[in-house]
Amino acid sequence: MRRTWVALFLTLALAPAPARAACPSVAEVAQLAAAILDRRTPPAPRGDLTMADALCARDRLVAVLAQPWGDQVGWKVAPGGEGARLSGALFHGTLRERPGLSFPPGGAPILPARYGATPMLAPGLLLRIRDEGVNEAGEDPVALLRHIEVVIPFLELADLAYGPGAPWSPALRLSVNLGTRLGVLGEPVAAEATPAFAQALEQVAIALSDGTGPLAQGSSAGTGAAGVGHPLAALAWLVRELKEQGRRLNAQDHVAIAGLVPLVPAVPGDFTATFAGLGPRPLQVGVQLR
Repeated sequence: MRRTWVALFLTLALAPAPARAACPSVAEVAQLAAAILDRRTPPAPRGDLTMADALCARDRLVAVLAQPWGDQVGWKVAPGGEGARLSGALFHGTLRERPGLSFPPGGAPILPARYGATPMLAPGLLLRIRDEGVNEAGEDPVALLRHIEVVIPFLELADLAYGPGAPWSPALRLSVNLGTRLGVLGEPVAAEATPAFAQALEQVAIALSDGTGPLAQGSSAGTGAAGVGHPLAALAWLVRELKEQGRRLNAQDHVAIAGLVPLVPAVPGDFTATFAGLGPRPLQVGVQLR
């Protein structure tokens, strides 16, 4: 249900902001939220956002989007450029269940091709947290794996909102919650607290294709500006980042690892992401955009 302007303003005004952050104005964030919900390009972004401003803007935006998109169910970690990482919120409405549960066996969900102002596709990985011990697990991969229940192939349907021609910066990406919108879940793989599984998780080969052939390829071993590094290193970073904000990961939270494959424009068609290396056979997750 579409929110009224009054409700948008009240939600934004009451949402908590990090200390010392100079948020964009309530009107600016309200305009952005309304544009995202209406699937249209927002007004031109500010060019002077600091990371503190962007974090404040993200949290206020999330408070609005959680109304139509459902409660927050976890976090997304994406590249921030020059080896940095950024985090955004995942919503209940972000996650579409895997084929065989919500959809016919072997099938894929049918979704609108124009689900956002600037719709983009990119495969990634989801880590589902087993328990809150992950917050004290440190950086050792095997220690972290003890607190991960499953690893899930994930086909993200993002919305860049401002579009590829915008003056993108880490702060601008953070302020729009990393463009998080929709995603389809594949078949979960039980996590194993072993060095072998940690290595396999680092070496997953990922490909996105349509009916004509491959569109993009990558792996979970991406580093530097092009990726977030080992998925478990990204998880350890997220734990530290949340701790600085007075937050923690909870049992059954999902952590999406993005930036493993370049974004591809979402157009009408059938798309399949293939993940090789998580088990004895490649895993696939698809979507039909109409």
